[in-house]
Amino acid sequence: MFVKHFETIAYLKDGTPRQKQAYSVLLQYQILESLAEYTPILAGTIPLNIDIESSDLDIICCYTHKNSFIESLLQLFNGFSNFNLKETSINSTETVIVNLTADNFELEIFGQNVPVKEQLAYRHMITEYSLLQHYGEELRQEIVTLKKQGYKTEPAFAKALGLSGDPYQALLEYKID
Repeated sequence: MFVKHFETIAYLKDGTPRQKQAYSVLLQYQILESLAEYTPILAGTIPLNIDIESSDLDIICCYTHKNSFIESLLQLFNGFSNFNLKETSINSTETVIVNLTADNFELEIFGQNVPVKEQLAYRHMITEYSLLQHYGEELRQEIVTLKKQGYKTEPAFAKALGLSGDPYQALLEYKID
C-alpha cells in the first residue's frame, strides 16, 4: 500500500501543534530540499500523531553511492548541534545514520541503498497508518500510552493488537479483518 500524502510534508502544516512545529523546522532549515536527490520521506511517529515528547523526526533516504551520501550529510549538517554520523549494518544492509538537533527537534537521517518505499521504516509507517485509520482514536491513544510507558512503536502496536513473535515482522504481516 502507498499513501500519497506522505510524499511531501504539506499535511503537517494543518496538523497537530507538534506537526506544525516539525513542518516549520523542516522548512526553516530546508532539510528535505537539501536531501532531495536521496528521495527523503519523513517517517515515524510524528506523521502519525502517535509521538511523545521524546520522539524525533525520522527522515529516510535512499542513496546510490554511500560515500557521496556521507559527503553530502557532512556538508549539509555538520554545523548542527549534536551532529553524529555513524555507519552500521541493519538486516545485512549498509546503513548511514545521522543524528542532529534543529531547534527543539532531534532529527535522525537514515540512509540505505534501498528505495525509501521499500525500507522497513516506511513499510511499518504505512501499516501503522492503515491500522490507525481502521481502529481509530482508541488505538491511537493506546499506542501513545504504551510509548509513554517505554515501548517502542512497533512493539506497542503488537501489544495493543495482541500479536506474538517478532513485533516488527508481525506488524508487517498483520491483516485487517
